[in-house]
Amino acid sequence: MAAREERPDADITSLRHVIGGRYSVSHRIGDGGMATVYYAMHNALDRPVVLKVLHPHLARDADMRERFRREAETAAQLVHPHICNIIDFGMTERHVYTVMPYLSRGTLGDRISGRRSLPPERVAAVCAQVSSALDYAHRHGVVHRDIKPDNVLFDEDEHAVVTDFGIATAHFRGRMTGTGHVMGTPHYMSPEQARGRLLDGRSDLYTLGIVMYETLVGFVPFDGADIYSITSKHLEEVPVSPDIVDSRVPPALAAVVMRCLAKDPSARYQRGNDVADALIQYLAQTGAPNPEKRNGWFARTLPSFVSTS
Repeated sequence: MAAREERPDADITSLRHVIGGRYSVSHRIGDGGMATVYYAMHNALDRPVVLKVLHPHLARDADMRERFRREAETAAQLVHPHICNIIDFGMTERHVYTVMPYLSRGTLGDRISGRRSLPPERVAAVCAQVSSALDYAHRHGVVHRDIKPDNVLFDEDEHAVVTDFGIATAHFRGRMTGTGHVMGTPHYMSPEQARGRLLDGRSDLYTLGIVMYETLVGFVPFDGADIYSITSKHLEEVPVSPDIVDSRVPPALAAVVMRCLAKDPSARYQRGNDVADALIQYLAQTGAPNPEKRNGWFARTLPSFVSTS
């Protein structure tokens, strides 16, 4: 009996017509709320990439098309080892897409799915990388506004890379959403973001505190039946310190997390590099081997954590 032929993916076929011979689209990697992600090869450079393609019904919406374009514009102006760069961008009547490097080791979200946690030293090192990337973005006038585990990727050397600047705000262009319009992911919103206020980099540091908390204990500090109950907790409730939730979390690391989660932005760390420095100090106090004598990801990325004035 003849083997049954697999039915061609109509979306991939359509996308191939749009991009021509520049990229060879292989297969679908995953779907999100806004876009579908495909694995492809950059034919001229023989390099694996991913194409992030806006869902067709969103591609017909002018605001969503502009938001997607802004992600490419914003990320293209940020050049940092822990920020995912944009290789290309394209827009037609039916398709809107960005092209980014293929990062082979998945997301932080993948690693903590199913209420899993990571060792404290690993959490501190990964979040020091993320906070150094945020410091760079903030110094260039960009607030990410959607830091969460799914937006932290890993390359083959286990370096953390921040992606998805789709709802970022930047000084170098006008704001698209006015005060009072809330954008972001409810479990990872700062109090000021939940109120729809103008944001600065300290909002991202609150959100990074949520990510650290979840990565240490396996769940976020605030949950609820709907967006209203979750945001109310961000506004009013003080989270239980992660070292009380799980006694394996070192108090020194828990203190860094709790300072990030202060309701008042002035009580938080004021810069991403301040968070990175605190995390590096914690790692030094654990008696970890001298990074200069190690060949792994930490040794290579430590210099990028040094604060700049």
